[in-house]
Amino acid sequence: MLFEEERKREMAQYVQSKGRALVPELAEQFQVSESTVRRDLRDLEESKQLRRTHGGAVAIEQDSAEPTFMEKEDRYRVQKEEIARCALSFIEAGDTIFLDSGTTTYYLAKLLKDIQELTVVTNSNMVAKELKQAKQIQLLLTGGSLRHDTQAMVGPLANRSIGAIRVDKLFLAINGVDSTAGLTTPNLTEAETKRCMIHASKQIILMADHSKFGQVSFAKVADLSEIHHCIVDQGITADSISDMEAEGIKVTIAGRAS
Repeated sequence: MLFEEERKREMAQYVQSKGRALVPELAEQFQVSESTVRRDLRDLEESKQLRRTHGGAVAIEQDSAEPTFMEKEDRYRVQKEEIARCALSFIEAGDTIFLDSGTTTYYLAKLLKDIQELTVVTNSNMVAKELKQAKQIQLLLTGGSLRHDTQAMVGPLANRSIGAIRVDKLFLAINGVDSTAGLTTPNLTEAETKRCMIHASKQIILMADHSKFGQVSFAKVADLSEIHHCIVDQGITADSISDMEAEGIKVTIAGRAS
């Protein structure tokens, strides 16, 4: 028996994969009553994960094509570098950290080479290449299947290795941040690996430039309430800051004088 949030997530994925589904079909698929399905569909529509129709639901047409790592690297580069420099102040000698796969976390990796006794776990091929010569850093790779577009190692092998460790801090990259839909990314497999990282980490620090806010991608990673801290650039809106602070998230604006 699935918990409510797990059922909703799988229901959204089921509708997206099928294109459309009827209430009786979903009730049979998830072994719940039709009234429960209707309630779940209402909640999923409110979080922009599907669209309800008479008798069921249809998938929301979204652009699930994700830009490659190289295509994203120079987008908002100045802001990403500011976020990375700010994130560096959260890391101390002796820390064990997880660097998610992303361009902003890659910029953070470039700044780590002078920190002593640091353990870095990553599923990013680009982070691994950046840190492979840093002898004072203990570098651990998750393994897994390589997604060539994002240079991320994901899937069951990655998830299994992540599940065997615990780290002090996760520096998380994301494609979309929305007050209702939460944190989202285009790829289901990558979303699952990101969820494993969150579960393996004591402190979750989101690194996201302002362009990610108000965006919703296909696969949900987490609710906003699961994040402890967000580092963002000065382009962030007051409403987005308020949405995060309402969920108990501490927000740090990179590049702003204290």
